[in-house]
Amino acid sequence: MNQPEQSQLGKASQYIDRYDASLLFPIPRAPKRAELGILGKLQFLGADLWTAFELSWLNLRGKPQVAIAHFTIPCDSISIIESKSFKLYLNSFNNTQFADVDAVASTLRQDINHAIWQTPGSDLGDVQSSPIQSSVGVKILLPEQFDQEPVHEFDGLSLDRLDIECHHYTPAPQLLSAVFDEAPVSEVLTSNLLKSNCLVTGQPDWASLRISYEGPQIDQAGLLQYIISFRNHNEFHEQCVERIYMDIWAQCKPIKLSVYARYTRRGGLDINPFRTSFPQAVPANIRTARQ
Repeated sequence: MNQPEQSQLGKASQYIDRYDASLLFPIPRAPKRAELGILGKLQFLGADLWTAFELSWLNLRGKPQVAIAHFTIPCDSISIIESKSFKLYLNSFNNTQFADVDAVASTLRQDINHAIWQTPGSDLGDVQSSPIQSSVGVKILLPEQFDQEPVHEFDGLSLDRLDIECHHYTPAPQLLSAVFDEAPVSEVLTSNLLKSNCLVTGQPDWASLRISYEGPQIDQAGLLQYIISFRNHNEFHEQCVERIYMDIWAQCKPIKLSVYARYTRRGGLDINPFRTSFPQAVPANIRTARQ
């Protein structure tokens, strides 16, 4: 099974500028989900929304092309893609000729689907593929479309307005509580104070968080303290958001719940996990100012 420490994270890497799909490094979701008690059917829906700001290739006359790409990775996929390997993979397009943008999109879709729907075995050459249940979404924006890309902050009530004391800097779900003897409420709460660290390198990952729920009213001070408690926690973006979702679900028992985080970019990539308890459209991939 591929382990995070086997990836290129934190290591000197040779940058390949000729197309090479083997650069993608999938990491199974199951082990980290097992830590959260997710052993069978998922308790949420959703997707991981990626943005690639450094995508380039050559047209058939050898002229460089540049673009921004949006990717939608279904959360029920077997594996995530380690982000540095994604960057190395995208760099491999740099000196590769493609007939047109549709050919680029088709190649991206095919390669990413193959990576996220496989389970690497204990021997890195041993790979088990599963049928594709939901395909990755790929949207490529050419330079004439760049000006149409909006920047917008999360809508909702900011928890950051609260003047609180903070003492916990590793995840502390005991800080979460809700009022169970009053009428349920519907709220959208936001914070810019989510910070975690890369599971392998320990480098800081910064994010804005949006929590939408219906149910017993969640204590806002405790929720903000809980969000801040991730400050020294080492985990990938997708895993942090699933931990937040599962902790709120267990401690506060909402009727409906959605958790969405937008992480600042690194290496020309941002990753924005979204998890929800009920079917709904995936949020539009609109970046915040810090991204």
